[in-house]
Amino acid sequence: MAKPRLSKLELKLMEALWNRGELSIREIQESLPAKGRPAYTTVQTTIYRLEEKLAVRRSKKIGNAHVFEATVSREDVKGRLIDELLSLFGGRTQPVMAHLVETGKLTIEDIRAAEKLLEYKAKDKKGN
Repeated sequence: MAKPRLSKLELKLMEALWNRGELSIREIQESLPAKGRPAYTTVQTTIYRLEEKLAVRRSKKIGNAHVFEATVSREDVKGRLIDELLSLFGGRTQPVMAHLVETGKLTIEDIRAAEKLLEYKAKDKKGN
């Protein structure tokens, strides 16, 4: 399945579903911080758009309320965002890494974890 492109509000609503599981629109809306919380109808419209994008689905109905669940994983959505970011740099990771280093957002621990993952992936490729 294609990874959907999500807006900032869609990502916030997805976070509620990823963190808490199946929720009604009201529960999703109430899970957002009170300051700056979108109106119920805004959340409802956005959830319906997520449903059209196949990112959520109605899992059941309780009374008049539909309960929704995520159908795409957090990892898939993050992967799409990262792929889109890298495409802005022609697929090159070096400019992004340099920026992260310069701003202090990339630590030695992050680099060590990445090295371990690269070693694991290299061994995995040899095993295939």
